[in-house]
Amino acid sequence: SLSLLQAERKRNSLNLLEISEAELEEQFVRGDGPGGQATNKTNNCVVLKHIPSGIVVKCHQTRSVEKNRKIAREILQEKVDLFYKGEDSEVFKEKKASEKQKQEKKRRAKENLERKKLFKEMQQLDKE
Repeated sequence: SLSLLQAERKRNSLNLLEISEAELEEQFVRGDGPGGQATNKTNNCVVLKHIPSGIVVKCHQTRSVEKNRKIAREILQEKVDLFYKGEDSEVFKEKKASEKQKQEKKRRAKENLERKKLFKEMQQLDKE
């Protein structure tokens, strides 16, 4: 897994569409999920809407409103880029590449498992 600094550099290197603050509608609402009083009494969940595309992002990953605002903007920027560029988007290409890596890793793991089974069978035959 990438460190936060590497992830930030990687995100900045992506050629994403810029979003102006005038295109955004922001609300702060109560979050949901576990956390008890900490989530039930504080409005630290950020709901961000990109008016031209109608894309809505809800972020409640941390207790900090400022961090949630930042994360919501990053997520929204990626979604808007994907919405407008489609398959030409860097986000789309990155997701496809990671999907391909995942499949390759699964394939290799399956091959290793088969080899181990075969090896154990060979050992059993040698013992007999």
